[in-house]
Amino acid sequence: MAEEEERGPGSVYQMFVLMEDLLDKLKVLDYEQHVLDKHNIKPLSRHYFVSSPHVLSNPGEQFYMFSVIAAWLISLCGRPFDTPQEYDDPNATVSNILSELRALGGQVDFPPSKLKSGCGEHVCYVLDQLVEKALKSKAFAWNRPLYPSVEVEDECVQEDDAELTLSKVEEEMTQEDEEYEEEDGLDLDALKTRTNQSELSGSRPAVVLESDVDAAEWNLEVERVLPQLKVTIRTDNKDWRIHLDQMHQHQDGINTSLQDAKGCLFKLREDISKTLEKVTSREKYLNTQLEHLISEYRQAQAQLNKVKELYQQASGGVTERTRILAEISEELEKVKQEMEEKGSSMSDGAPVVKIRQSLTKLKQEIEQMDVRMGVVEHTLLQAKLREKNNMTRDMHATHLLEPNTQTY
Repeated sequence: MAEEEERGPGSVYQMFVLMEDLLDKLKVLDYEQHVLDKHNIKPLSRHYFVSSPHVLSNPGEQFYMFSVIAAWLISLCGRPFDTPQEYDDPNATVSNILSELRALGGQVDFPPSKLKSGCGEHVCYVLDQLVEKALKSKAFAWNRPLYPSVEVEDECVQEDDAELTLSKVEEEMTQEDEEYEEEDGLDLDALKTRTNQSELSGSRPAVVLESDVDAAEWNLEVERVLPQLKVTIRTDNKDWRIHLDQMHQHQDGINTSLQDAKGCLFKLREDISKTLEKVTSREKYLNTQLEHLISEYRQAQAQLNKVKELYQQASGGVTERTRILAEISEELEKVKQEMEEKGSSMSDGAPVVKIRQSLTKLKQEIEQMDVRMGVVEHTLLQAKLREKNNMTRDMHATHLLEPNTQTY
């Protein structure tokens, strides 16, 4: 109980992490081919052996799966172990698995009855210990992870035909300025004469032009074409001028906010320093007043540590004795079962009934044999009497024949 209190609230979910690690180790040992395919079993879920109200449990199936996987892992460690069957005694199976784990060097400080449910922290612990022993026997070692190299790709800016970026506009403006600077000068007279000639040569309409297009159709056409004629200039975030303007704006904002915050910060510092002085003075006063209590507390803490050490030593002996008691109780249960089987066989009246039935059959057969023997004796007596009668007849016949022969 003391160990459970010291473990903290996160120990309840340690089974989930242990079960996920156990499943990864079983996959490393290729349990799908050697266990699942061989016994025609479905693959394990991530939290199969976890005992939780949020996870469905089937104790019989889970205990059979636990025993099969444990037997396979023990055989991987180089020790002969028969695969348990579904109808084997669970007490004998659990005791055999724990004895093999102790022989491999594993520590078992809990009663074997914790494994009969087929799920829980102790089941995960036993399987994890056996998996570790199997990996050591296979000389398996975890390699360091290899992280893929991520290449930083340059940002590709897609230009839309309908939009003009600010950089393009600036380039065009600089090109026009360069062309203007390259020219030597402008001939104003030539320009005036050229404009006059264009005005004279141009055909001006004599009549004012009037449109015969309907205004509604014209507005519809304008609304249809307006999105295509829209020219938007996007600001390029990579331009250094924009960054510089943003830096100046941020600097001005920082300066204004710093001036407002300085007074508050200085006032806060004074308040904190005053409270710290009060706290230190109060702490010194409390230390002087509670010095004897602190010394008593230290003595009590030292005594508590001694008692804890004695408790740990005693608990070690108790766990060993509980293990021995569990083994003796298992042997006692086996003896009780044997005694119950023998008592049930001795108190069962079925053999006596069978003996009585066989005796009645024997009596009937003896009576039948006596009748048959009487019949046989009677037939023999009749045969003897007939034989005797025949002999007497023969003797009389011979006696009658003898005087006749003498007369002749």
